[in-house]
Amino acid sequence: MPERETPSANGAAPAEAEWARYAGPLRTLVMLNALLAFVIEMAMLGFVAWWALALDLAWWARILVAVVTVGALVFVWGSFASPKARIPLPTGGTVAVKAAAFAAGALALWGLGFPLAAVAFAVLAAANTAVVTYVRTRPAV
Repeated sequence: MPERETPSANGAAPAEAEWARYAGPLRTLVMLNALLAFVIEMAMLGFVAWWALALDLAWWARILVAVVTVGALVFVWGSFASPKARIPLPTGGTVAVKAAAFAAGALALWGLGFPLAAVAFAVLAAANTAVVTYVRTRPAV
């Protein structure tokens, strides 16, 4: 007998991992893309923190800017872009929030003096977001 899903605290059914709907090699690829998404998200936060800590300000101001900017990104991502977002948006809204957040990471890299890395990060983030969006909005194979 299949296990029954219990609703979460807000009454919605828990989000199913995107790879749970797939089998075989395709499941492995979807899992690896989800891992890549996590790595890219953590890199985005790291780039923004690095940029803030490299500003020409007093040390306490740099730390404050880093905490506020990273905290704001975490709040926005958790509220609107994560698979378990508190305020789920339509697909276009979620993609827009992700694009803005990843743009912040790319701009931080650019501001640090790494324009090629910024472009590479933006392209990788866009490709990964496209695959994640496709996997989450299409029926399983």
